[in-house]
Amino acid sequence: MFNSKYDVIVVGGGHAGAEAAAASANLGAKTLLVTMNLQTIGQMSCNPAMGGIAKGQIVREIDALGGYSGVVSDLTAIQFKMLNKSKGPAMWSPRVQSDRSQFALKWREMLEKTPNLDFYQDMVIGLIVKNNIIEGVETGLGNKIYSKSVILTNGTFLNGLIHVGEKKFGGGRVGEKPSTGITAGLESLGFESGRMKTGTPPRVDGRSLNYSLMEEHPGDENPGKFSYLEHIKPLKKQTSCHITYTNLDVHEIMASSFDRSPMFNGSINSTGPRYCPSIEDKVYRFSDKKRHQIFVEPEGINTIEVYVNGFSTSMPEDVQYSAIKMIKGFENVKMFRPGYAIEYDYFPPTQLTLTLETKLVENLFFAGQINGTTGYEEAAAQGLMAGINAVAKVFSKEPLVLTRSEAYIGVLIDDLITKGTEEPYRMFTSRAEYRTLLRQDNADIRLTEKSFNIGLAKEERVKRVLKKQDAVNKFVSFFNTTSFELDEINNLLKSANYDPVPQKGKLSKIYSRPNITQEHINKIDSVNSYISKNNLDTEVLDQTEIQIKYKGYIEKEKTNADKLQRLEDIKIPTNFDYSPLASLSHEAKEKLNKIKPKTLSQASRISGIKPSDISVLLVKMGR
Repeated sequence: MFNSKYDVIVVGGGHAGAEAAAASANLGAKTLLVTMNLQTIGQMSCNPAMGGIAKGQIVREIDALGGYSGVVSDLTAIQFKMLNKSKGPAMWSPRVQSDRSQFALKWREMLEKTPNLDFYQDMVIGLIVKNNIIEGVETGLGNKIYSKSVILTNGTFLNGLIHVGEKKFGGGRVGEKPSTGITAGLESLGFESGRMKTGTPPRVDGRSLNYSLMEEHPGDENPGKFSYLEHIKPLKKQTSCHITYTNLDVHEIMASSFDRSPMFNGSINSTGPRYCPSIEDKVYRFSDKKRHQIFVEPEGINTIEVYVNGFSTSMPEDVQYSAIKMIKGFENVKMFRPGYAIEYDYFPPTQLTLTLETKLVENLFFAGQINGTTGYEEAAAQGLMAGINAVAKVFSKEPLVLTRSEAYIGVLIDDLITKGTEEPYRMFTSRAEYRTLLRQDNADIRLTEKSFNIGLAKEERVKRVLKKQDAVNKFVSFFNTTSFELDEINNLLKSANYDPVPQKGKLSKIYSRPNITQEHINKIDSVNSYISKNNLDTEVLDQTEIQIKYKGYIEKEKTNADKLQRLEDIKIPTNFDYSPLASLSHEAKEKLNKIKPKTLSQASRISGIKPSDISVLLVKMGR
């Protein structure tokens, strides 16, 4: 069965592995997905949701590039919400509550329908490397499978160790054994490794909860979706989530048992996610807070299991149960399973290039939590890019590297490769300096043509983008060239609490005012007539509004991005030696020789590199 050589072997079937396998196979590479359990491909190990602040932008970017995460999310969603709608469009972030079991089933179904993709269930225990070039993998059953490239997406399974109070046992997820052998093999090749920690909350019986004591949170009245594909439709029927809060009684039970917590008694020494701390960590660090928010999230349509978001913990089961019962609405709670913490190996991502290929072993790629990230969305984005670039390397094509001004995915990978991370990395809008350009609404405009040019995004996607772009440009031009009727516009201004205008002008001047909404402007006869005549959809209307209202901000960010691009265009020769440059500080030489940036722009973002160091390099590069 394994006589012939694969183009790409993907190790691991989580979000990173699934996207990597799909991208590789769809680009025409003969691909093998090796995973320890074929029944858990695309498994949501933690919360049953996709998207959220900045993460929703990533899912839309994955979809715009032709990945599967957005489609799977839409087809298995039970609730949709656009977060941050009270802020500007750069902050709007889509999020779906998913049906956990259907999500994994849909992922496997889509992968099984993907040509060029084979599957094999086994544990990869070692890599076959010759002269620092990857040649394949070795499995626990003794199979040697050869390939031209390998993508490691091991998630939390590398030497995974699960903690529940004083108990600890090996596992990549509860009920699943850890992956062993790979870490030692990589370390023998010269790779540095570290340990990180993440956690998950208890799952409970929804029948035992009193929802009448909680705040109901339904989905959006007019739900959106992740995928730009027209045949994927928004949700028609949604399921509510609920919110409740911890209290001082909960905090007291936790605090009195800190000596039994692996976080505080020395059992866990690795770093956990700063922005998703366990409940005991929140009680300890924020002792002045009287309560913490708890999101009560259904696991699906046809299950009574409920995910207690915000109550991640590794406390002993009896402490978890005593504390959770004190939460309003949880007085009679029955736990399906306790929360737990898990420690696992990761490899500092500064050992990678911007294509996610390792610097030490050619044609070996890392994606997902092995690089120190947390979150399905961050993992899926890395998997997609690793899949694309592994195929590019095998077929001797140009890699796809997204810049910080092109995509959140570009920000994510650049942060990892250039700065590294010592704690689980999570994406936020604040990490992107060009977030006005990187909105969730325009991911298709930014990325689909790039993906089409490499052969991943299908023609239907690029045709739809061009059609949308043309419609937006024409509608913006309509506002810039069409004058308003004085009486009609003054009535509109009055309804929006503005003073009347004394003379005629262009519609764009009125539309650019903060309090003039799409609802206001669409009531103008000429606008309403244009929309009806051209059959404009919501995406075009929203995009036009953003282009007009935020024109100044968008143009300013484009100017700044163009300045950055000038440094991106100045390439640094491969294996350039910084040691002889006397004007560089010792720290700068050390970090530049370690990271080996590809461009001056990347060099400028390395921690500890000063503007004077960049000036030295500019002179050296003949600029």
